[in-house]
Amino acid sequence: MKYIPTIGIECHVQLATKTKLFSEVDNDARGKEPNSCVSPVDYALPGMLPRLNGEAIKFAIRAGKAMNCKINPKSRFDRKHYFYPDSPKGYQITQFYSPIIGAGFVELPSGTKIRIEHAHLEGDAGKLTHFDTYSLVDLNRVDTPLIEIVSMPDIHSAKDAHDYCKELWRLMIFAGVSYGDLYNGNMRFDVNTSLAPEGSTELGTRTEVKNLNSFRSVERAVEYEIARQTKLLDSGGKVKQETRGWNDATGKTTAQRSKEEAKDYRYMPEPDLPPINLSQDFIESESEKLPLMPSDYRKKYKGSIKEDTLEILLDYPNLVRTLEEIDAKNLTTIANLFTSVLLAEEKSAEYLESLPSGQELNELVEMNSKKELSSTATKEVFLRLFDPQMKNRGVRNIAKELGLIQENDLAALEKIVDIVLAKPETKKAQEDFKNGEEKVIGFLVGQAMKESKGKANPSAVQEILRKKLLH
Repeated sequence: MKYIPTIGIECHVQLATKTKLFSEVDNDARGKEPNSCVSPVDYALPGMLPRLNGEAIKFAIRAGKAMNCKINPKSRFDRKHYFYPDSPKGYQITQFYSPIIGAGFVELPSGTKIRIEHAHLEGDAGKLTHFDTYSLVDLNRVDTPLIEIVSMPDIHSAKDAHDYCKELWRLMIFAGVSYGDLYNGNMRFDVNTSLAPEGSTELGTRTEVKNLNSFRSVERAVEYEIARQTKLLDSGGKVKQETRGWNDATGKTTAQRSKEEAKDYRYMPEPDLPPINLSQDFIESESEKLPLMPSDYRKKYKGSIKEDTLEILLDYPNLVRTLEEIDAKNLTTIANLFTSVLLAEEKSAEYLESLPSGQELNELVEMNSKKELSSTATKEVFLRLFDPQMKNRGVRNIAKELGLIQENDLAALEKIVDIVLAKPETKKAQEDFKNGEEKVIGFLVGQAMKESKGKANPSAVQEILRKKLLH
């Protein structure tokens, strides 16, 4: 029997506000000591009341608009009760009944649209680090502002699950609402997978794989669950509704606990926070702050930049935005330099932040097209433009300092060729070339380059050599 997989994904996005969702504590705890970014509100000390961070509301509006979602003028917070060592309150402040972000969709590069059911604001839980015989609690992450994005069950393959998560990540970083640091958990994916017999009108029993933090892990976890559930159903077994963990090293999921339902969390309205009432003017003013999104760049550069090249660049918003300053005739060259030289070199993040201007990049391409710089020299100068220490030095000045500007003066090049042809050690190569051995031209060009200390234009040198040797 064949089965149709159905996948729904919940994505937690940490918002890049300066302070936490309900207190005035530093929200960016990366690299900081455990339990150093906390407040009495985070510890849930008696009498401590939450106070809503207004910037998180603004970020939520932009995130919703990035996903083509409706923004609800009225929303409110609720308490989701559960008891766990990393949650001192014994509940999570979230939005269950009235979320701020309504229905929308995310369009994948393939054109497939994945519907968004809703997205809600909530405060994150803390973090547990497990050792052999004990666990330690770090509350730095408590009440970090999150939006939880809930997709409709529109995904039917592991690849589309991968592509959806990646596009969602792009949307959040282009919108500027999240750092998008997957390694540090800025975005985490919970993946629900179920199988149903082909032709069935009902979905199968789902399992949820929690806290995946890479697109590849999402894809592999879905592939594993499809294979595991297929084997189980084929043998006459039943899939249990449960939460499972993913082990990246083994490539397997393992059962953790039975899956809770909404009733298990005893949701109730949050009594310490008033409802959120947004005017239409406020929603529109925040929506207008949204910059160009990945889909906008795909339309803008269709036919100008190869699709696979542009998809690589869309992982780097700063690079894509730099393309807006590039002359149309130079777009392909600069896009290829970005992907095949800069990103291939795996330079530090500092290089990707210290970007050259569009004017500098245009000048570099012009120097290459005028044969002032060879292809190799162009790549070398290009990389230097990203070096923070070379900032504002100028393309031509950098090329001169490195001795990379080619000699294009034909009279000067002719003199160099004459010197090379007069050397005794080149006589045999000259005769061989005249006798039809084409490959020796490379030796003669090399001699000319040596004589010019690498500054001669090799194409021009070869042309002069051929004329002199064949006439």
